[in-house]
Formats: sequence, C-alpha cells, structure tokens
Amino acid sequence: MMIVTVLLIQNPIKAQMYVSPNSYVFASNEVVFIGQDLALNAATSAFYLRENAQLLQGSTGDGANSGLGSLSVFQKGSTNNFQYNYWCSPVGGTIATAGNSPFGVTQLKDIDGLITFKEPSMLPMNNYNGTASPLAIAPFWINKLTIASQYSSWIQVGSNSSLNAGEGFTMKGTSGTNVFTINGVQNNPGSQQRYDFRGKPNDGTITIPVGFEQFTLTGNPYPSAIDLSAFLIEQTNCTGIAYFWEQDPTVNSHFIADYKGGYGTFAPGDLGSTGVYVPATFYSYDGSGNEGSEGGTGGEYERRFSPIGQGFLIDGDENGTVQMKNSYRVFVKETPVVASSSKIKSTAKAKSTTSFMTSMQAVSGFDYSTVSVAPTPQIRFNTLMNNQGVRQLALALIPEATDGVDRAMDALSSGDNDQSDVYFVIEGSEFIINAVNFDIDKKIAIGFRNNKPANYKITVKEMVNFTGANEVYLHDKVKDAYYDIKNDFHELDLPTGENNSQFEITFKNNGTLDVDEAAAENFVIFQNNPTKNVVISNPLLMDLDTFGLYDVAGKLIFVKKDLGVNASYEFSTSGLGDGIYIVKLAAKDKGVVGKKVIIKN
Repeated sequence: MMIVTVLLIQNPIKAQMYVSPNSYVFASNEVVFIGQDLALNAATSAFYLRENAQLLQGSTGDGANSGLGSLSVFQKGSTNNFQYNYWCSPVGGTIATAGNSPFGVTQLKDIDGLITFKEPSMLPMNNYNGTASPLAIAPFWINKLTIASQYSSWIQVGSNSSLNAGEGFTMKGTSGTNVFTINGVQNNPGSQQRYDFRGKPNDGTITIPVGFEQFTLTGNPYPSAIDLSAFLIEQTNCTGIAYFWEQDPTVNSHFIADYKGGYGTFAPGDLGSTGVYVPATFYSYDGSGNEGSEGGTGGEYERRFSPIGQGFLIDGDENGTVQMKNSYRVFVKETPVVASSSKIKSTAKAKSTTSFMTSMQAVSGFDYSTVSVAPTPQIRFNTLMNNQGVRQLALALIPEATDGVDRAMDALSSGDNDQSDVYFVIEGSEFIINAVNFDIDKKIAIGFRNNKPANYKITVKEMVNFTGANEVYLHDKVKDAYYDIKNDFHELDLPTGENNSQFEITFKNNGTLDVDEAAAENFVIFQNNPTKNVVISNPLLMDLDTFGLYDVAGKLIFVKKDLGVNASYEFSTSGLGDGIYIVKLAAKDKGVVGKKVIIKN
C-alpha cells in the first residue's frame, strides 16, 4: 500500500515530485517511480519507505534531488560488534542544493516508531563495542577503500560526513538485543542490528574511480535494488566481478590476528542468467592484515540483485571510472535476511510452470521474464587445505566463453597472501571461477600455491545443471596418473612453492586403470537410508584394512580399522546430518576405493 499525504505539485517548482513543508510520502511494500527528480522542500518534508517499499527514478543525468527534507529507509546488518558489514548508503546529507551529497554515520538513527526515531550515541574513538539497546555506534570501525590493494590503504572515516555517493564503508554491528518491534520485525534479535538511514536520496549517474588491478569498495547507492549483473557487465573499466566480505561469526575479537574471514566471488556471466557465486574461504590474518591459515567457509547467496545498502568490492581493469546509473535500478524484494548479505524474494524466482524470472519493474525496461533461473551449468570443486579451510572453485560451462580470460565470466582470486591455495590457471593468473565452452576432450589447468609444505584433498562437490560428463579426473601430468574426483577425493602433499603446471582437470582417463580403480570393481558400497547404515559388500572376501567416512570437503567423520575378510559390513550413519559423504575403503595390499554416498536421515 502507498499513502501520500499533502503532496503538492506546484507550477513554479521544476521537480517532478515536490513534497511541501510539514508533509510526507509514505510507501509500504510498494514501488514508487519518479521519472525525474524529487524535491523534499523543507526539513519537515519526508519520504518513508517501509516493508520492502523502494524508490525508483528515471533520469539519465547526474543526481538532481534537492531540499532539506529526508528519505527514511530501514536496513539490517548481519554481524555482532566484533564483525564487519560492508555498506553503501542510499542517502546523503540533507543539503538544499540539487545533487547527491556526502554521507556520514551520524545520519543513522535508532528506530522507535513507524516514522519516529531516536538519535543513537556516537561512541568515542577508544570505545570499540557498539550496543543495540540503546543504539550506540562505534565510529572507530567506519572505513573506506578507494583504489587500493594493500590492507594499510583502508582510510578511517569515523563519524565524519565524508563518504561520497557510491563510496562503500565498513561498520561493525552491535552487541546485545533490542526488543523494539515495528511491523513484526525486531530492531535487533541478536547480531542483526536494524538502522534507519535518513537523508537526501541518492539519484542519477554516480561516478566511482577505479585503478588497474586495484580494489575499490562500492555498493548499491540507491534506495532501491539494483541489477548488479547489468552494472558489472556494462562498466568495462572493472573486471566485471564483485567480491563480498564475510566473517566467521564464532570469532569474537577485535584483534586482526584473531579475524577469520574472506571474500565470496560473483561472476554475472550474461544478462540472461542469474550468474555464478562462490562462497568465501575463511582465512585468519596477521597483525598487518595478511592472510594466514584457513578455517571454514562462508554462505551461499543469490547475488544478481543487490539490495539497498549492500556494499562490495570491485577490481579495476583500467585506470578511470565506472558509473552507477538509474538504469540499473529495479524493484526486487528481499527475503527476511540482512541487507549486507541478502537473498532475493519470489520476484526473482521461477514460477511453478516456467524456469524464467517473473516480470518486474525496472527503470531500464529490460524484460526479466527472459532471464532463466536455472543455475548456470557448472562443476563445483571443494579442496580441503591442511584439514582446515575449504576453497571452492566453480567451472562454469558457458557456450560463449573462451579458453582465455573472459570479462564478467572468469573471476580472479581476491588475494595472494594466503599460506596455501588452489585455483584455476588462466593465462598465468589465479582464478576462482573459470568459464569455458565445454568439450569432453578439454583439459583445465589447476594450480596449487603454499608457503610451506601443505596437504590438499580435492573432490567434485557437485555437478549443477550439467550432465555432459560422466567422469571427472585430476590428472597428474608428471606421473601420468588419473584420479577419480567425481566419486572420491584425491589427497596430495605438496612441497613449498607454486605448482601451476603439473595438474589439470580432465573428463577422460587417457591412461590405464590404476590400482585404486581396479580395486573398486571388487566391492559394492551404498547407503541404506531406511536402516541408516553404509553397507559394504565384499564378495571376493578380500582382507580389508580400514573404512573411513568423510564429509564432502574431505574431513574425516569416523574410521574403523582391521576389518578382516567378512562378506559384508554395515556401519551406522544414524547420527549424521543429511548430505553427501565419501567412503574410503582400504584393502590390504590392494589399493584404496572411494565412493560418494547420499545420506538422508
């Protein structure tokens, strides 16, 4: 519903929408479209967006909104007082003159009513812990990153009103809870602080400087969703890839050396798809901000549409600028999760009878009903590094892709300071997402880098919307050995250094059967879900040494030793969660057999 009260459009006023003093526009769960600019004439002129309401504007030039009044929109973070969210404000300062204006964290308000607010406390710079009730913000953690590649290049903003439109910023969340509720949503049920952004709404073309091979923190600068894919594909001075920060929520410390976090990676591919997203690998950090050991992974999110307030990194492909435009703005609702790591509601999902998006209101006029919601065909690889963190890689199978670097399809790794890593090798560089035109004879180079001896376990996590290959192998070109990583994982120990030429992914075994593959023919391994057991059939009564069960990343769940020569074995899986697991069965002097099983308890 949208309610407009005392909205005046007067001939002397050039703005397409003019809100007079002591008047307001109230929009709930609806889109408001203004063809040109908005004038919030006086400090008492207001525009309220509530319950997924959004404002779209259609001008093609620089922002021209004006007036001392404010637009107000609620957005929610996803972290406690020890972890960062990356933001980009949809509003600037309430400056009367036309155009976008700088933003400061003091414009964030504490919600205490449908349209009312309280001023939060701005803590001194030596107080690092924000609180939810009453809302207190720690400005010490407000930073920006403009054209930089080093940790030391982050610029502390604090409580200054110096963030230009389109400049992203970091901010840690709050501790505790805030029980105040509006429209059934609590201000902070814990690690989900909700803020009221108030100020002059950003609009029009916003220019963002970028540098060659340099990162810039930016984001969605409008009080509406944007089509992130459209921005990344069109703005050719960046690589066409976006990076999203995530932190391990179990680590509660302000010391950099205790941080565990990393960047998820989004490649749009083309406007006819939802793109490919690879979750973050969590790394620890030393006191200088360099990546150290691995530990854990981030979540998986839909990234085609960026909600209000979401911040992300882009990587420059040239020295110059990129531009955010009104033409990227689109009315897409969020699911009830956070703005800085959000998913998209049913407007971006498939109808029950089709595999395409539903139509949605967009400034560009693009027909989203032509966009397939079927996942981009892909093979996802999980590599467990030193039995700690998991690096996920995605091989995207796109007919238009080449074997070289394809902008907005192939995604570079976000850093190279980690102690160990695995990646696709394209033109000598390290990539997390590799887009290729699939061919059964294709060979995909894969590399490993570690600053001390390291252990890797690599497997195919899943084949998504793709049936073109029955097998996937890791080929060791030095040994000329092929290892089945579709049904098993392969473990390798590598010395210190960089290895970009020894290994490749193939879809054919061009050698002879190795010992492990021959041994596999002597066993039947399957999961009996009704009885909640893994069953091993050993018809040749081979002397078995060990049975090991691993998760899909290669972490050992349990092991049984000295099994003997029984015709069959059963091992309970009743205590395990649903998912894909890997069985490793070792016969004495007869190699090792691996097989994936699906457990549904």
